[in-house]
Amino acid sequence: MNSISTFLSNAVNFIWGPPLLILLLGGGFFLLVYSRFLPFRYLRHAINVLRGKYDDPNDPGEISHFQALSGALAATIGMGNISGVALAIAAGGPGAMFWMWVSAFIGMATKFFTCTLAVQFRGKDSEGNVQGGPMYVIREAMGKKWMPLAGFFCVAGFFGATPVFQTNQMVAVFKNVILIPAGVQESFTVNLTIGIVIAIIVAIVILGGIKRIGNVASKLVPFMVVLFVVSVLVIMITNASEVTPSFLFIIEDAFTAKAVLGGAVGAVIVEGAKRAAFSNEAGIGMAPLMHGAAKTKEPVREGLVAMLGPAIDTIIVCTMTGLCILITGVWNSGEADGIVMTAKAFAVSLPGFGPYILMICVMVFAITTIFGLAYYGQKCLSFLIGAKYGKYFYYWYIGLVLVGSVASLTDVVNLVFVAYGLMAVPTMISAIVLAPKVMHATKKYFNEVYNS
Repeated sequence: MNSISTFLSNAVNFIWGPPLLILLLGGGFFLLVYSRFLPFRYLRHAINVLRGKYDDPNDPGEISHFQALSGALAATIGMGNISGVALAIAAGGPGAMFWMWVSAFIGMATKFFTCTLAVQFRGKDSEGNVQGGPMYVIREAMGKKWMPLAGFFCVAGFFGATPVFQTNQMVAVFKNVILIPAGVQESFTVNLTIGIVIAIIVAIVILGGIKRIGNVASKLVPFMVVLFVVSVLVIMITNASEVTPSFLFIIEDAFTAKAVLGGAVGAVIVEGAKRAAFSNEAGIGMAPLMHGAAKTKEPVREGLVAMLGPAIDTIIVCTMTGLCILITGVWNSGEADGIVMTAKAFAVSLPGFGPYILMICVMVFAITTIFGLAYYGQKCLSFLIGAKYGKYFYYWYIGLVLVGSVASLTDVVNLVFVAYGLMAVPTMISAIVLAPKVMHATKKYFNEVYNS
């Protein structure tokens, strides 16, 4: 292991220690209880908002509720749900899935608070455009003494909004499904060539700005979720006898960690929390950047829409991926590459065409994630150096696509975990400090809704 790999590995272990887990999981649980379990009480109302029942085209903002959720999901429903779940099971055993569920339920409350704040305390960038996100929440609601925290978030976000993991796994699945079976030898040139093609596609979309990203995401996200869910349902039906034992194994392993790690339950919890953060990024602070651009005068409405994200992302999509890997038995194969492990599960249950279906899902999942992350990084850089220069992030970002096509998977994953862990600190602190303001707005909103 070289010095960079060692540094990144040590950094992940240090950052994702007890203090961060207490902040993310403990803070999220506090918000869930403080809201009196609001995400579960107003689920139907949230769905009605998402359907456009309360939309007003004259409201401030750039994109609809549906486009905001689609854009946020585009950045989260990606390789974290396909490759990331496989890696979680490989590293932490099946029990890691249980702690991903726990993190997701808590994350629904976290998303409600952070994304309500993103609209409630929208600010203006250096060009006078209305923007939302943790850095604007900190600046507008918490005052100048907290500004270093806003800057800290943006620096971490600059490095966290990276396409390297998605690109790396897109290249891996294309090689394993198409090129290697055709006799093409793996090489640096082959990887880079695939990376160049991906970079061109990414450039066409992200250089069109948030509206183009929102439009593309709103069309691709529903398609990719349906295709993947239907494919996994077929796998579950063909292995129906293994579904219930797999569920029970997940729960048992969550508290015993018999499968791996020598019974280190704490390590399984850490792995589950990390992967949940990578999957739905509740508490990390990226989704509020997208939801802050929604067309609405009611911050609470956007918070309600945002809280649906972890339910769709982790509870549904990640669970289906995990079950697919467990019921086919490939999680015990010793495979270290997440996407290759998932491809094996599809190949076992859907011989012949399974890997091709997965490849299509991976390509769509990953490319839409890349689109969403580009917007996040651009907003972080714009806050730091001015909106006039923030657009240059896109060129840096396109270059990172090429880096991801040839980079080491382990280093790529660790870099993302470091950045995500650092971003969570200012996001969660601001959400907890400003929680009373969110609840005041929530009570006022529902009084108007039910008394009008």
